[in-house]
Amino acid sequence: MLLQIQLPRITLTAVLDIVAVAFVIYQLLLIVRGTRAAHVLAGILTVVVAYGIAYVTGLEALRFLISSLAPYSVFAIIVLFQSEIRRTLARLGRKRIFGGFQRLEAIDEILLALGTLSQTSTGALIVMERDIGLRTFIESGVRLDAQITRDLMLSIFMPGAALHDGAVIIQKDRAAAAACFLPLSVNPMISSQMGTRHRAGLGITEETDCLSLIVSEETGSIAVAAFGEIERGLTLEDVEQRINRHFGQPATRAKAPTRPGSVRETVESNR
Repeated sequence: MLLQIQLPRITLTAVLDIVAVAFVIYQLLLIVRGTRAAHVLAGILTVVVAYGIAYVTGLEALRFLISSLAPYSVFAIIVLFQSEIRRTLARLGRKRIFGGFQRLEAIDEILLALGTLSQTSTGALIVMERDIGLRTFIESGVRLDAQITRDLMLSIFMPGAALHDGAVIIQKDRAAAAACFLPLSVNPMISSQMGTRHRAGLGITEETDCLSLIVSEETGSIAVAAFGEIERGLTLEDVEQRINRHFGQPATRAKAPTRPGSVRETVESNR
């Protein structure tokens, strides 16, 4: 008697379902690629394979041990992947449903300050808040709640000044705080030439949807970080374009002088 094998019916709904699942898996792989989470994920897959082998070969002790740990794996995954989960949710908030931001009046003052800081090779780190609040990091620094001006930025980052170390956090058109402590990036793909300032500027963008503006103390080059990605060696026109793009506005010509001879270097942590 021949066995009758009934093939599943291929419908439009089934195709859409398969494509959606494949897309989700692909996005998850992009998120963990090049990060420490990739090694954790490989370890989890190894445990799953070990359970399958134990089930097939009848290794009851090993199968019982792995199955006993399974109920706690959900909590372990949440703890191990907490930074990746935050970054993913921040990425989902990139696109706005009801329009974008209005152009920040302080952009011109920030660009003027960046131009001077770049020419004098003065280290600086400016973080611009977007949707995700930065209150936790603001409380780690010195509260200012001051109007943003070029002179204020230059005074804060003046070498030897009390507020020189740390970051300035901007909320809308106000300098909320200075000398703020930020989390350092743990992305293994980061160039070893990047110092603490660049790692801090990149690290805060891995957890929130803010924009970081960094001036190198060694070379005076300007870098911009957002969503776990950093671009170095930018001109002021490039910086203004990225600010406007990040906050949903068309680019306009920068009013501050540019730094000639810039070289672009991009580090992508998850794309």
